[in-house]
Amino acid sequence: MSPYVTALLVYSIFLMAIGWWTSRSVRRAEDFFVAGRRLSPALLFGTLLAANLGAGSTVGATGLGYTHGFSAWWWVGSAGIGSLILGLTVGPRMWRVAKEQNLYTVGDYLEHRYSRGVRGLIAVLLWFGSLAILAGQLIPLAWILNLVLGIPKYVACLAGGAVVVVYFTFGGLTSTARVNMVQLVVKLSGFILAFLLIVSGAGLLSGAGGAPTDFENWFGDDPSRIWGYFIVLVPAFIISPGLLQKIYGARDARAVRQGVCTNAVALMLFAFIPALLGMAAFHAFPSLDSPDLALPRLLMDALPFWIGGLTLAAVFSAEISSADAVLFMLTTSLSRDLYQTYIEPGASEQRMLAVSRITAVVAGLAGVVLAAVLPDVITALTIFYSILSVALFVPLIAGLYSTRPNANGALATIAGSVLVMILVHLWSNGGGLAGISPATWGIGTAVVIMALHMMSRRGTEPAG
Repeated sequence: MSPYVTALLVYSIFLMAIGWWTSRSVRRAEDFFVAGRRLSPALLFGTLLAANLGAGSTVGATGLGYTHGFSAWWWVGSAGIGSLILGLTVGPRMWRVAKEQNLYTVGDYLEHRYSRGVRGLIAVLLWFGSLAILAGQLIPLAWILNLVLGIPKYVACLAGGAVVVVYFTFGGLTSTARVNMVQLVVKLSGFILAFLLIVSGAGLLSGAGGAPTDFENWFGDDPSRIWGYFIVLVPAFIISPGLLQKIYGARDARAVRQGVCTNAVALMLFAFIPALLGMAAFHAFPSLDSPDLALPRLLMDALPFWIGGLTLAAVFSAEISSADAVLFMLTTSLSRDLYQTYIEPGASEQRMLAVSRITAVVAGLAGVVLAAVLPDVITALTIFYSILSVALFVPLIAGLYSTRPNANGALATIAGSVLVMILVHLWSNGGGLAGISPATWGIGTAVVIMALHMMSRRGTEPAG
């Protein structure tokens, strides 16, 4: 058996064992959904950063570095900027509302602030988007297992998905927060060591011809692409249900500010690593079949086993930690926003625990199927972040800071913005109009509709 296979197998069993061990303390729905609202700044930081350093931040961003060079920083850097805004503004405010109203999900907040109809519409949109991003976390897992084991992509997706589903199903956010701390130590250690070894030795960042124009430029060869990252990712990381629902689990507002802001700074610093690793991979392997292979190939073929194996485990950690964050978002939304809201409003806590665990298994299988079909990581993630930013950002922020918006205004904003995004996408074949991406058109439409709606209503005191 390959030493890489042995390392990943032992590591996977260890993570599932942690999930089982922590599940013994999960007795109530509150423990599963919001970890009993006991997360310290350190645990919140760990579970957020582990979730954020996933497929897009590692395999995807390295692939962007392989294709576009240093400007790949903006993919992860934009997420860090959004997270910083979240920690300083929206996060503490949302935590206070969630604590006062005993909210578990963003859907709970939307029903509290607007109506059940708004909750249902957002839930449906995010279910489809969340399946895409879950698939986006499983795709690089499949590439890793394909390289190490030589197994087909769909089998690799199923194997990676099984690890995530098992430890998440045991204990929800309670087990996820603990597992994420282990994953975070492994992934940061692996990536930092690999990065230092590559930039200090063997000349992998220099001496190769054929690099694209502006490969070392901060804004790359197409500034509009950077703007596209910024306009989609910054809002998405301010209002992502997967992140906000982890924030609900914080023990107080101070823990929110400290945990989220530390996570944001770490993201902006980490953003340099995949960009530079992608550039190194291009110089070492300029003819890869897929940019998503850049990171796994670099780790297996350009580094000694002791560091390549550790970093391969770090990549594996990155993908499954983000996958569990998406599974958390999907499971809590389906069980709360669909089952408890429309099917069995009086469900007991034990019943909700059972439904949540069944939902996790079903959602995980759906993500595996989609991962076997979608072509690459960035495609999958862009689908989710576009839907998230366009549909949710303006209604959530407007409702959090003003009492002017009502349910009708929120519904009009959501429907109008998503419709415009879809029409622009279809009309331009995804390329945008007048140099502006479909998602940017959608967000702009949302701002205009909500502004007109708020101007038509007399304002009162800020909500929340």
